[in-house]
Amino acid sequence: MTDVLSADAKTAPQPMPPLRPEYERPLEPLADTTSEEVLPVYRRLWQRAWPRKSLILLCLALLWEIIARLQANELLLPPFSAAIRALVEDTISGVIPVRALNSLDVLIKGYAAGVVLAFVLTSLAVSTQLGRDLLSTLTSMLNPLPPIALLPLALLWFGLGQGSLVFVLIHSVLWPLALNMYTGFTGVPETLRMAGRNYGLRGVRYVLFILVPAALPSIIAGLKIGWAFAWRTLIAAELVFGASSGKGGLGWYIFQNRNELYTDRVFAGLITVILFGLLVENVLFRQLECRTVAKWGMAR
Repeated sequence: MTDVLSADAKTAPQPMPPLRPEYERPLEPLADTTSEEVLPVYRRLWQRAWPRKSLILLCLALLWEIIARLQANELLLPPFSAAIRALVEDTISGVIPVRALNSLDVLIKGYAAGVVLAFVLTSLAVSTQLGRDLLSTLTSMLNPLPPIALLPLALLWFGLGQGSLVFVLIHSVLWPLALNMYTGFTGVPETLRMAGRNYGLRGVRYVLFILVPAALPSIIAGLKIGWAFAWRTLIAAELVFGASSGKGGLGWYIFQNRNELYTDRVFAGLITVILFGLLVENVLFRQLECRTVAKWGMAR
């Protein structure tokens, strides 16, 4: 009897759930709204970085002018307008451009040599255990050593010339850049490494086509740090060395005018140093980031 009832229950049709009738609800039109709102000019400008930074610089210059006029001693602190006047005069006369070119000539040589050496040293470190030990030992020993402390040794080895300045510049660029490059290389995902090996990449080709693009954010950060170290080291070395091979740079320009108590020209030299720093940081490196890591989605 139980088997008959269960068989009837299996064969009996199951009741269908009630079907809800379909309906379409039209959307109400948006009342008096536009899809795009044109922002005012001042808001569009404020969204850019350069107007905000320009406003900050303008406020700092105004504060400098007020403090200088209140203390009324141009020997200690000339007004901002006097420093700008000295900067314009020496730029038109050609003094500052010649000094700046001398500094940039030495800087490019030392910076390029430091970058090449850092690349070679880091490539060895990611390829062999001995290279890793070498990089770790050298950076632990020499990275904390201030470049200015090597000036007497550089004078003894290379004499009073560009060789001494290039030597201290290489020291200031090499170690921070090598550390950043090595950190970037070690952070490359194993998937990319395996993909490179599967394509048969070895040695320099493996470093150039796999490690360098993947570690480019760290490399650019190291290049920026190395540039800042090199620039400040060069100005400090020129202040100590003076003119090298008869060619003085911006540091020598500042030193000369300090000795002659032309404080406004001292500030003109400092402003030139700052302007070069801003130009390289916000134009050169920014363009490099926009065309590489920002374009690839690796940085914002």
